[in-house]
Amino acid sequence: MSAEPSSREMRGQPRPGERAVARTVLDAPDIARALTRIAHEIVERSRGASDVVLLGIPTRGVPLARRLAERITAVEGTPVPVGALDITMYRDDLRLRPARALAHTDIPPGGVDGRTVVLVDDVLFSGRSIRAALSALEEVGRPRAVRLAVLVDRGHRQLPIRPDHVGKNLPTSLREQVQVLVEEVDGRDLVLIAGGEEP
Repeated sequence: MSAEPSSREMRGQPRPGERAVARTVLDAPDIARALTRIAHEIVERSRGASDVVLLGIPTRGVPLARRLAERITAVEGTPVPVGALDITMYRDDLRLRPARALAHTDIPPGGVDGRTVVLVDDVLFSGRSIRAALSALEEVGRPRAVRLAVLVDRGHRQLPIRPDHVGKNLPTSLREQVQVLVEEVDGRDLVLIAGGEEP
């Protein structure tokens, strides 16, 4: 069983000795529209947002979850709980690369028991990070339902995990790298795809 691709591979950073040529697949307005659509889908599927809790997966899933919460609040008129769920200690490649910095888990005061939890991440790839998130979620409570919202689904699943809400389906080859940039972390909103070495 292969391990989850490294953040270098998933986010679009070339391997040592490679020079990746990146092209833009989503710009800031595209990302804003995708998040607005996802927010409306969450409200529609949940028949409101009274029992919805958004949990972002660090790093970039957290600001995306906050943006979704802002949009849902604007639609529903009441605040939507939002937090962060660190998956570091639940990853199945931890023994292969044990030196990892822990991120922050922040569960809203009302908890998750009996609520609809929407996990939010930037890129869905093999599905192993989401499996880790489900394990981490078991430690903090028992939601009524768990759903998944991602900005980009790039395919190549290794586990039977499917997103409920997708900003953009982006078919890729395994040689390509996808990089999501968000204003809160990177200073700009952009989704890039790099296709390998430049001659």
